[in-house]
Amino acid sequence: MINKFAELLVYNWMGLDEATRLGSSVHFFFYDSIKIIFLLSIMIFVISIIRSFFPPEKTKKLLSNYKKIFGNIFASILGVVTPFCSCSSVPIFIGFVESGIPLGITFSFLITSPIVNEVALVMLFSLFGWKIGLLYLISGILVGVIGGIIIEKLGMEKYVEEYVYEISTGEEDIEELNWDQRISFAKNEVKDIVGRVWKFVIIGIGLGALIHGYAPAELLAQYAGPDNPLSVIAAVIVGIPLYANAVGTIPIVQALMGKGVALGTALSFMMATTALSLPAMIILRKVIKTQLITVFVTVVGLSIIGVGYMFNFVMNFV
Repeated sequence: MINKFAELLVYNWMGLDEATRLGSSVHFFFYDSIKIIFLLSIMIFVISIIRSFFPPEKTKKLLSNYKKIFGNIFASILGVVTPFCSCSSVPIFIGFVESGIPLGITFSFLITSPIVNEVALVMLFSLFGWKIGLLYLISGILVGVIGGIIIEKLGMEKYVEEYVYEISTGEEDIEELNWDQRISFAKNEVKDIVGRVWKFVIIGIGLGALIHGYAPAELLAQYAGPDNPLSVIAAVIVGIPLYANAVGTIPIVQALMGKGVALGTALSFMMATTALSLPAMIILRKVIKTQLITVFVTVVGLSIIGVGYMFNFVMNFV
């Protein structure tokens, strides 16, 4: 239905020719804009209901009960259903450390949460199918688990700013919500999140539309296709300085794949922009020292590169 409306709008009312690059790009823009905003609104509402059962205080208490690798796994899984943006990474980090949660488990949560944004995950399922969506989910959790374990083994606690250990946030009461409150919370989340991310979505779709209509398929396939062994590394290096959430990069991933870019390469770019963006690192610098940030970026970057190559390898057999 959305596609029919987009075709009516672009090809009938606007009079563009679907055989031209302009017509193809404009159709891509309107179709994806309507579809993604619609999907976002529905899924944010549903997922917010789920999130209402996992407030930050409950998340901290749950994680404090797990140690070693089980803690890393559980933290990564919780990161999927309790996403945070870069602006909230500092209070979450302080709260976890103050609660006595090991540094490695804290980082497992911080790594997975932006990578496997559950709204973006639903969109991946809808755009690319359940197999790719499930593989991305598993990969994102593994990156968080592996990254957290390595940081824990390296004993990086001394590179946390001293004042973090001196903060005492105290015990917080966990408020139990009734269903009316959960529904109200979900409605407010839809207004808040869509209000904050729609610009990123539109920008991402706009870039995707340009790539879809005008980017030379042969050139992209040559340099970023599955036959170029360095394409994944290049995608991660390019993605790190940028800032975007997963939702905004999905239309770009979709357009790149349509031009012949390998799936692993495109998803590595998406992971790098969400987990290792420069603004997020600047904010994290308030609570951890440069040495730990360097280790964090290196470990997560190498893990994402590994995931990218794994995706490209697997797609040869799908």
